[in-house]
Amino acid sequence: MNYKEALSHPIFKVISQSAKELNLDSYVIGGFVRDFILKRGNAKDIDVVAIGNGINLAKQVAKNLPNKPKVQVFKTYGTAMLMFNDIEIEFVGARKESYTEDSRNPSVENGTLQDDQNRRDFTINALALNLNEAHFGDLLDPFGGVEDLNKKIIRTPLNPDITYSDDPLRMMRAIRFATQLEFTIEKESLEAITKNSDRIKIITKERIVTELNKILESKTPSIGFLLLEQTKLLPYILPELTALKGIDEVEGQLHKDNFYHTLEVVDNIAKNTENVWLRWAALLHDIGKAPTKRFSKKVGWTFHAHEFEGSKMVYHLFKRLKMPLNEKMKFVQKMVFMSSRPIVLAQDVTDSAVRRLVFDAGEYVEDLMTLCEADITTKNPKKFNKYHNNFKIVREKIIEVEARDQVRNFQPPVSGEEIMKAFNMKPSREIGIIKDFIKEAILEGEIPNEYDAAYALMIEKGKKLGLTVAP
Repeated sequence: MNYKEALSHPIFKVISQSAKELNLDSYVIGGFVRDFILKRGNAKDIDVVAIGNGINLAKQVAKNLPNKPKVQVFKTYGTAMLMFNDIEIEFVGARKESYTEDSRNPSVENGTLQDDQNRRDFTINALALNLNEAHFGDLLDPFGGVEDLNKKIIRTPLNPDITYSDDPLRMMRAIRFATQLEFTIEKESLEAITKNSDRIKIITKERIVTELNKILESKTPSIGFLLLEQTKLLPYILPELTALKGIDEVEGQLHKDNFYHTLEVVDNIAKNTENVWLRWAALLHDIGKAPTKRFSKKVGWTFHAHEFEGSKMVYHLFKRLKMPLNEKMKFVQKMVFMSSRPIVLAQDVTDSAVRRLVFDAGEYVEDLMTLCEADITTKNPKKFNKYHNNFKIVREKIIEVEARDQVRNFQPPVSGEEIMKAFNMKPSREIGIIKDFIKEAILEGEIPNEYDAAYALMIEKGKKLGLTVAP
């Protein structure tokens, strides 16, 4: 492979020249090199290591670029960053690191390129390309990273036990890369992750969630979650999922393993949406089943109100992981809470039931249907086709009802102000009663979603409540 092709972008000549002016050696290292070899498309971020002061190199590069980009300096980390033509370039001086047991933040001192490659998490991320004029484009691969790329293996440059214990976030990164690249984590690394799994407790929740999101955004998220479970990391991160694992049997009656079912649902939905929050909804849609699981001699295993319980659990899970407690969390809650509604509806597709579904789901009705279709994991071809056909009927009915009745993002045809004016009254509980009465009549199909019909019903209900129509 001609590695000089990786450095065809003009920015690399500028970095090379700038380093020469400062009498520094410089190298491109890490993900950019890895992704070039894997042919993963155009990189949007580049890591540059200088044997010396990386911040000074960043400033010199900015000075030599025609647009003179602003350099962001992060003194705490000894790094600097600039943007050039939508490419984010980070500069750092080569360093070696040492760790203490209670922190993943190392003590840092200046080092050689070899020191810098030694501190990298995986062999495939320790690959470097020389930017020095005399050896421009030469590959430095001290740990066999190219061979590991060819074999599709995740492996640490040094002793994996020390690597993962020093910085336990690397355990999450190993699993994330295995998921994204569909690589295998080599045996010693896998054993070291399992051995050090409890060390994940010193990692901030925010960094863990960043890795979880990248796993969820992958083509086949189940790869990552199976590895998290296999390496004993999952109970520390998402105990709500591990609680779903296993099959109980009472009097010969079994229920499906909801953990493996959940992972199938996540893989299914990943084929149809890139919305990471909808993928979170798929991951959490059954978490209420563990605390609501009961056995009845009459009906067997039940999970009554698991959707309601699950939606409450979403809040506590987001709060524990320091995830956003905003509209994104409410969206996931709503999807979990409503996750069984279309399934029940598919058995008897009435206009009023569809109206209520569209009213309750609002702008998210399409997301809800996508989630429910992903929830079909039966291996019986007849049942699989039947369930999908039922949902197809529901989708067609939603389009028909929505076009006719316009209940998505419902606004009452008669406003509170009009009710007050019609009965010459001040704000009172009767206004809410009348508005609810009109809404229910529209959802039940008793009147069309139109002003005149709603106004007539308002007058009728007002009189029943003892209100007098204004002259």
